[in-house]
Amino acid sequence: MRTVKNPQLQLGGTTIEKIKINLKSRDDIPPLLLGLQHIYMITELRKKVFAILEEHINPDTDNGTGRPGMDLWNILVFGVLRLNLNWDYDRLTEMANNHKTIRMMVGHGTFTDDYEYKLQTLKDNVALLTPEILDKINIVVVEAGHSIIKKKEDEELLGRCDSFVVETDVHYPTDINLLFDAMRKVITLIATLCTLCKLGGWRQSEHNIKMIKRLFRKAQQLKRSTSKNQDKKDARKTLIKTAHQEYIDLATTFLARARVTIGQANSGGPMAIALIFEIEKFIAHAERQIDQINRRVILGKKIPHAEKVFSIFEEHTEWISKGKAGVPVELGLKVCVFEDQYGFILHHRVMEQETDDKVAVPMVTETKERFSTLTACSFDKGFHSPANQKDLQEHLDKVILPKKGKLSAKDRVREYSPDFIQARHQHSAVESAINALEVHGLDRCPDHGLHGFKRYVALAVLARNIQQLGVKLRKQEIELLEAQEKKLKKAA
Repeated sequence: MRTVKNPQLQLGGTTIEKIKINLKSRDDIPPLLLGLQHIYMITELRKKVFAILEEHINPDTDNGTGRPGMDLWNILVFGVLRLNLNWDYDRLTEMANNHKTIRMMVGHGTFTDDYEYKLQTLKDNVALLTPEILDKINIVVVEAGHSIIKKKEDEELLGRCDSFVVETDVHYPTDINLLFDAMRKVITLIATLCTLCKLGGWRQSEHNIKMIKRLFRKAQQLKRSTSKNQDKKDARKTLIKTAHQEYIDLATTFLARARVTIGQANSGGPMAIALIFEIEKFIAHAERQIDQINRRVILGKKIPHAEKVFSIFEEHTEWISKGKAGVPVELGLKVCVFEDQYGFILHHRVMEQETDDKVAVPMVTETKERFSTLTACSFDKGFHSPANQKDLQEHLDKVILPKKGKLSAKDRVREYSPDFIQARHQHSAVESAINALEVHGLDRCPDHGLHGFKRYVALAVLARNIQQLGVKLRKQEIELLEAQEKKLKKAA
């Protein structure tokens, strides 16, 4: 049975409430641990977080028997550390096994406790956290932060909303390298299928991949002629077409062989069925790329953007051009964040095939469902549309949304008012929050799949808010210590 937190204190261990964290350290670990410590120390707060974890992460077995899983508190601690500190799992494993304070935070003693976490154990357990779990915990953490900072419980929240790109872990896509990716997977998996079903015909799978790669490199390295001589241009164009034709012809031959082999694989059980499903997925990718290469290079046609795929492994990847200086294109997904005036991220949204103007109203309504005291929000021009200007007024008392294009007399009065200008100046603070997220792990997502991407983003937002909570607590504790020192000096 999986427990939330082992109540048994290890020999030589220290209760979480009594862990001493260095307030003077400028590293990112102490404020994060301070935030986690606060969550655990406040009974009501701890109960809320533990209830969410218990509700959504099921026991290892239906009967509650068998080998116990990692404590839910430990999963949360390791997940937050991994994201906020931008660690990979190797670094997380090393720190989980050798960092004294982190081990104390997850209940290990300092004398005889030599328990070691395994890399795969951490991967499997942190993956149990879902975007839904993390979103619920994030609300609890933000409310805890507000209870520390806000002077009045019903004090108004002022929001800032903006979007940025989180890159997926993919290489720069071209139609020929995407075809090579697909063919490499088809040949590798079909060889595994043959071994499983005791079939022949693919023993030279490594050699086959080398044949494909040789033709891929040949097509890749041919550049268009810059000569002014038309004959030389035509000759180079013919060479390029020939190289690409040879490449797709060989790929087509291997695909045909793969389909024959799949038809012969009538044994192997569930594993063979799962393999065949994977192989057919990559065959479909390869056939699409062959078609696009043929149309673009051989027939000279233009491929519509809607038909393009930018990764066969991370299929949710989008081609995003935000017009930033020095960044012509980014490969990933846009993420919209909603920050309040205290630096906490109230809500976020992974934008799938969405533009800023399409998410402005949903972001406000969803955030207001979570935090009813939200009364105002600022945006940049990318979120503007006539409908948004009208709809947002129904949900907020004050909407700071600059209009695109030429301003009417009424719009000019509104946008040149002192309140509007002041709010616009304060809006730029959201860029600081976005930069902090990117620095602390949210620049590039190494996790696989759309679900992994959403979990990674949600965990980064939660980790950032816990760190912010720790920063506020550290500031209060330092001020308290300084005040006590002054009193002692005066008394002396």
